[in-house]
Amino acid sequence: MSEEKRTPKRNEVDEKFKWAINDIYATDELWSKDLEKLKGYIEKLPTFKGRLSESADVLFEYFQVCDEIAVLGDSLINYAQRKSDEDTTIAKYQNMIGLAMNAFMQINSAGSFETPELISIEQDRLDAMFAQKKELELYRRKLELVRSKKEHVLSEAEEKILALTSEMGDSPENIFSMFSDADLRFPDAADKDGKTHQVTHSTYIPLVQSTDRDLRKSAFESMYSTYDSFKNTCAATLGAQIKTVNFYAKARNYSSSLEASLSANEIPTEVYHNLISAVHDNMQYMYDYVALRKKLLGLDELHFYDLYTPVVSDFDMNITFEQAKETVLIALEPMGEDYLKIIREGFENRWIDVYENVGKTSGAYSAGARVHPYVLLNHKDTLNCMFTLVHEMGHAVHSYLSNKTQPVCYSDYSIFVAEVASTCNEALLMRYLLKNASDKKEKAYLINYFLEMFRTTLYRQTMFAEFELKINELVAQGESLTADTLCEIYGELNKLYFGDGIVLDEQISLEWARIPHFYYDYYVYQYATGIAAAIALSSRILAEGEPAVNDYIGFLSGGCSKDPISLLRGAGVDMATAKPINDALKVFGELIKEMDGLF
Repeated sequence: MSEEKRTPKRNEVDEKFKWAINDIYATDELWSKDLEKLKGYIEKLPTFKGRLSESADVLFEYFQVCDEIAVLGDSLINYAQRKSDEDTTIAKYQNMIGLAMNAFMQINSAGSFETPELISIEQDRLDAMFAQKKELELYRRKLELVRSKKEHVLSEAEEKILALTSEMGDSPENIFSMFSDADLRFPDAADKDGKTHQVTHSTYIPLVQSTDRDLRKSAFESMYSTYDSFKNTCAATLGAQIKTVNFYAKARNYSSSLEASLSANEIPTEVYHNLISAVHDNMQYMYDYVALRKKLLGLDELHFYDLYTPVVSDFDMNITFEQAKETVLIALEPMGEDYLKIIREGFENRWIDVYENVGKTSGAYSAGARVHPYVLLNHKDTLNCMFTLVHEMGHAVHSYLSNKTQPVCYSDYSIFVAEVASTCNEALLMRYLLKNASDKKEKAYLINYFLEMFRTTLYRQTMFAEFELKINELVAQGESLTADTLCEIYGELNKLYFGDGIVLDEQISLEWARIPHFYYDYYVYQYATGIAAAIALSSRILAEGEPAVNDYIGFLSGGCSKDPISLLRGAGVDMATAKPINDALKVFGELIKEMDGLF
């Protein structure tokens, strides 16, 4: 009998599969020297207090100092965090993260005068300063963004009080995390043969993806029977979160919590409402998908625990990392040679930490360090891992181009556009794979994968967004969020989004109780808008070629030099309208028909 494969220790992994962390600092000692340099700014920043309106030279110098802090901080945080993620059992690097974060807290405190002073400068005075020093023009947009929040910035005393409440404001999310992640225990699930399986947050999705329907149902009931036992606690915790969000919105003179949240990323509230409205107008596609899933699974009744199991179960794809890289490069050829050159640079110069090792952090991400991006993977030889590779490299190219093209003050891109570049890559890879599928079963397997992207990202996240909006509106009206109220709202939304083709299991009305994203303050809608924009962009790139690619590269290079909606318009997608969502959902409808035609 062969020995089970052992997870290697970090020092047993070949260097070529590790990211080149030494590109930031060759040694920990060099990191420590830069930390001391950063601490120097704690004393330097206060020398500008009360002087930002003194002259154009002083204001320009202040902004230059802020850029220096940003560059230094980028290296310090990236090195410490990446080293910690390599092996989370090494306390030294966790401590280094803490030291850097503590220094930044002191810097933020030392520079707390910035916003009030910038807002208080008279416009005539500011215009004269721009005229006196042309170099100051670089920071005009930065200044305008700060000054645009003038009506939402309070007096110094009021701001101090709000700052003192920040730790309390984080309490609902912290309580939920401790309760759901640390304290909850779920009964074991049983398969058709009576064998038990442990149910945890990490095992739940694999269990409901099983081809064993008894196991799926048992895992589903285990999860939700547990949350049912604590539904009043969950309702009180979520209610506290929504009250907190609404309190800060009112305190800062916003008309709603939605406006307060979206304004931070310069997103009009119409974008949020357009998304929900457009998905409502295209709900028939989801109903068609539910009917197709029921048909392909051969079920008399479709239940919510049947939504994740593959409809093509007797097919799999084994893809090594080398094969994945090769396929990604071919699939992204429509992006042009300049784009591919960046991907190759990442592949060949160790931007990627490829395989799992003992203590390595789980999952995958891309971190946009200024020296170059760093991509963390835990690669297995699966289709999903190939999509993870192309996804994270989309983020990496976005960060690379923003950092190389934009000045420091505009090199970070908005979270609203963060998922566009990654999902556009995924769409191009999927189009390539579908075009070159060798047989009907492989094509069906791929279409099923693509359909699930739409269901879980565009429809499901929009449903989450609508639920979050509804409960915020109730709290704003003075209503209480009881467990019964939350279950009723969530149950009705599931009925709306999935239609009559699925049994509305009573337990699904409790799903709100286990979703951490409801503590992220209007975050989830961006997954849905991101995939809609990505589908539109990938379609344009494939249809129009070089002109579309040039526009797209311009978007990736834009950082935050413009607001996100304007940047996307420059690439040919107007997210202030419903068109990208409608167009993306048409693709979903076409894929459903294609899948149905294969069987």
